[in-house]
Amino acid sequence: MTDNRPILFFDSGVGGLSVLAPTAALLPHAPLVYVADSGGFPYGTRSEGEIAARVPALLGRLAERYDPRLIVIACNTASTIALHHVRAALDVPIVGTVPAIKPAAEISETRVIGVLGTEATVRQPYVDDLAARFAGDCTVLRHGSAELVEIAEASLEGVPPLPERMRAVLAGLFDQPGGERIDVIVNACTHFPLVEAELAAAAPHAVRFVDGGPGIARRVAYLTEGQQWPASPVPGRAVFTARSARTDALAPALARYGLVGIESL
Repeated sequence: MTDNRPILFFDSGVGGLSVLAPTAALLPHAPLVYVADSGGFPYGTRSEGEIAARVPALLGRLAERYDPRLIVIACNTASTIALHHVRAALDVPIVGTVPAIKPAAEISETRVIGVLGTEATVRQPYVDDLAARFAGDCTVLRHGSAELVEIAEASLEGVPPLPERMRAVLAGLFDQPGGERIDVIVNACTHFPLVEAELAAAAPHAVRFVDGGPGIARRVAYLTEGQQWPASPVPGRAVFTARSARTDALAPALARYGLVGIESL
């Protein structure tokens, strides 16, 4: 019996596409709905109180409209602040996105790790806990960049990042005491894998980047194991909480991720 309920991905902008892509590759017949809270973008500069109130309310409306079998909060900032509020409010399986500090510690040889995220994410106690639990023998350096979120959004619109801007962002990590020994950087914002190649090219020395996308895809596959899917792939849908000429201009890029058609909440 076919089950057409979608997996719903939620982010403040288009960064969550870096989470959607590995899930779509692992579950090619899964119906997908991608929601960007363009009306609240960007989250990284908002207060914890605003995010904790806004995200559960929005996801409640989305759950009613799209009846998802599972929701992925494809946003580190929203997950570190609002994940427990969402799980308390909704009777739907919720998968969050947290900085990939554990896999970074597993591969670091210098034992110095960089965490690159939004300002809201890198200051969260949740990150302190991850570092203590999984990277206790490492030096974990953090830098928050709202600018890089905007750069990543623009890159999806076809505006290539300027190398000097990428070097300036990375200087926030490498210029810290001990930063010259960083060998792994955690992309702790789902936007940042969209410009990972440009970041790698701008780094002062060879460095590896890790993010949570592949791990989330495996988690979604595990939680939906044995469930029914449509017999053939179906086009995904993109939803914006505030539609504009800018969001409509993203249509070609969204289509590359299998998202055909743009809707408003």
